[in-house]
Amino acid sequence: MPVTADSLLIQLAHIVGAANVLDGASTGPYLTEWRGAFKPVALAVVRPADTDQVSQVVSACATAGIAVVAQSGNTGLVGGSAASDGDRQIILSLERMDRIRAVDIDNATLTVEAGCILADVQQAAADAGFYFPLTLASKDRCRIGGNIATNAGGLNVVRYGNTRDLVLGLEVVLADGRVWHNLTGLRKDNSGFDLNDLFVGSEGALGIVTAAVLKLYDPIVQQVVALFGLDDPADAVALQRRLIAASGHNLTGCELMSGQAVELACRHIDGCNQPFDTHHHWYLLAELSTSADGDWLGQIMDSVVATASADGHIRDVRIATAADEIAAIWHLRESLPPAQVAEGASIKHDISLPVSRLPRFLARAMPAIRDALPGVRPCPFGHVGDGNLHFNLSKPENADDAAFLALSDIAHDVVHDIVVDMGGSFAAEHGIGRLKVEAMARYKQPVELDMLRAIKTALDPDNRLNPGVVVSQS
Repeated sequence: MPVTADSLLIQLAHIVGAANVLDGASTGPYLTEWRGAFKPVALAVVRPADTDQVSQVVSACATAGIAVVAQSGNTGLVGGSAASDGDRQIILSLERMDRIRAVDIDNATLTVEAGCILADVQQAAADAGFYFPLTLASKDRCRIGGNIATNAGGLNVVRYGNTRDLVLGLEVVLADGRVWHNLTGLRKDNSGFDLNDLFVGSEGALGIVTAAVLKLYDPIVQQVVALFGLDDPADAVALQRRLIAASGHNLTGCELMSGQAVELACRHIDGCNQPFDTHHHWYLLAELSTSADGDWLGQIMDSVVATASADGHIRDVRIATAADEIAAIWHLRESLPPAQVAEGASIKHDISLPVSRLPRFLARAMPAIRDALPGVRPCPFGHVGDGNLHFNLSKPENADDAAFLALSDIAHDVVHDIVVDMGGSFAAEHGIGRLKVEAMARYKQPVELDMLRAIKTALDPDNRLNPGVVVSQS
């Protein structure tokens, strides 16, 4: 006898408690999609307290033929946790699973549950005398399960890698409700396929991450930040190579900002001011930091600045070592996204290329997008140290928001065609979600799509975990 929606909700209430099965107006925060590209709907929001409850919920939904969309902090930008069926999908919120399970001092690891807020993970590491390097603008809202599910990047990838590089073990609930326990914290394990890597970045489509063992580092004791005014992105690429080599790979932040993006930040965001008397076409924020004692990083920065200035690669520079000065420079960078929001409609691209090709990409993409969308104001910025740019486009002055956003497909085709032609990716750090499934079909090799579908089918044969995300099953 088929399980009805009402009987399933009663069963789920028995598992997690009636107060943790939400419907109606109480589901509002879980049905918010930040870009406005989707209007999420779900049968209910279910909030389990532990891994056993997650397992029971997934099993019950599998029996009832109901799909499960996992959600952590709901801060994603590609609709990855935007449930799309009000009758046949539930949102499984992991926010109650926010415990720090263990700290292993000698192994330098932290075991946390998926609902832990990223800032709290950072603080737990600091309380134990360590440093957890993953950091994002949304760190006070995003949760580690979502960071893992999307293989989040952020500001420190050039030194510490993506989230994938910080995960040493996972606990995962599979599509049939079984639990894979792999919270080992091993740094070497060649006993089969790397299943950790399979689930990191899978966007909840292969399994639901409930806990993780994270790699920790020693705390930062030296830090120096420089803001450069530049003529050309090629100067930024040359500077990052010099800084990496001179510092012994202690470049921990390397952010390219266009003059247009900085101008918008100074116009709209409190605490942002033009950093130099002269406006520049490009700016580079570079941070050197290390856990090693001494004060030698400042000397290295001074030496690189002197050499690059003599070679004509720098037009202006501002060096900061005091905490308040460093914070002010980073505030400028972190203000770029909200400044674009304040300016009005924008069309966004999250792309990556080999670092060496970024200048050529910008030389092609900037005139191409201006030709395609007359009056558009490109505001590229991003992580030049790892090849990831947010090639965002602000609407023309006085243009209508809706009319500009209606041109999104044209803009995406222009930008993504150039990126793929140059050997890059149209989804660098935000993931695919529901937003870029069509782009996957357009740009990925057929053999790659076949492999992705085969993996999805093997682990979720009935397409019950986040259906419609990453790759279409058709």
